[in-house]
Amino acid sequence: MPRGRRGGRVSALEGGPEEEAPPAAAAVPSALWASGLQPEAAAGQTLLRGIFEIGRSSCDVVLSELALRWWPIQPERPAGFSNRPKSLKVILNPLSHKKEATQVYYEKVEPLLRIAGIKTDVTITEYEGHALALLKDCELQEFDGVICVGGDGSASEVAHALLLRAQKNAGKETDSLLTPVRAQLPLGLIPAGSTNVLAHSLHGIPHVVTATLHIIMGHIQPVDVCTFSTTGKLLRFGFSAMFGFGGRALALAEKNRWMSPNQRRDFAIMKALAKLKPEDCEIFFLPCIGSHDLQEWKAEGSPKSDSSDQWQTIQGQFLNVSIMAIPCLCSVAPRGLAPTTRLNNGSMALIVVRNTSRPEFIKHLKRYASVKNQFNFPFVETYTVGEVRVRPRNKSGCDPEEDDGRQAAASEHSFPWNIDGDLVEAESEVLVK
Repeated sequence: MPRGRRGGRVSALEGGPEEEAPPAAAAVPSALWASGLQPEAAAGQTLLRGIFEIGRSSCDVVLSELALRWWPIQPERPAGFSNRPKSLKVILNPLSHKKEATQVYYEKVEPLLRIAGIKTDVTITEYEGHALALLKDCELQEFDGVICVGGDGSASEVAHALLLRAQKNAGKETDSLLTPVRAQLPLGLIPAGSTNVLAHSLHGIPHVVTATLHIIMGHIQPVDVCTFSTTGKLLRFGFSAMFGFGGRALALAEKNRWMSPNQRRDFAIMKALAKLKPEDCEIFFLPCIGSHDLQEWKAEGSPKSDSSDQWQTIQGQFLNVSIMAIPCLCSVAPRGLAPTTRLNNGSMALIVVRNTSRPEFIKHLKRYASVKNQFNFPFVETYTVGEVRVRPRNKSGCDPEEDDGRQAAASEHSFPWNIDGDLVEAESEVLVK
């Protein structure tokens, strides 16, 4: 076959003008340069076939004795993933962890979404609560889902905002919320924080590309969410909470935001351990015995939640109380903070640590990072529950000495709760369901 200039062949492959093609090729009718025929129908013997990029599209290219033909490759929709998203709203927290969220998104996530043909609308949050304010009233009809790029605090805020929006759209009063409705749009989590408990629990690994591929493929995983309320008023939606040591440690960390995340965490834990003291409280809970109970509660909307003979009570001095609807996997607890619960089994894990010595409590904490059972202590009790009420009996959960006299008057009689890594102050008993 006659050969033209090398530059002419390249320009023809790139879809250039016909006059730049080789002389021999220029005599071929133009219809042959982008034929829709199958490769078997190409005239003459096939000399070369391969996949090449032409005009930023992957094309199946066939070179025969008489013609050069190519046609774009149309990716097939994988079986079982009929709900792949086409347009996504992205909420990005640029201050997450070491301010790496922006780089993570534009270097690892956005290229994959672009290749998958997914349109995105990105909002970079500017202050705490920005995502909540944005998602409260913005138009979301054109989107198939929402992505949060950030840590646990950002993800929890976005989930809370989507659920609040769903209650509003359903005409439900959040102050008297008994059975919340589901969010209309799924939430995708891209781990870009310091612990990434939510993303780790959802995917089994806090890996950015893995999380992105789950979103691209349209993989939907139902996840249990709790409502936290006090005196008939909704505090927030969330996935996990800690009261006592966990709440105090977070309160200390929040007062030292000038430190790096790891330094702030280590400092807060050490100081909370140095000033370790129990909380005097009563805990009421509705136990779940088996899957039959869960199915009954789901079907009947937990009608027996107010029946006094169903509630169980424990009281005394507690160093920490954990209530978790998901396993809460993270790097410091590879088995999870609540390894016996699941993402979507309709129940919560209630873990109470009664008062004990500081060395014994530290042994309990260290077990989370090992393969040993962290609950195998006489002062640790675990329950599978449907609802929990935590009622403090002491005046305040705040120590004036810890605050160096700077505690605001409004929170003198409040108790710190750690809800998904966010500090929430509650002045009375908290109901979790």
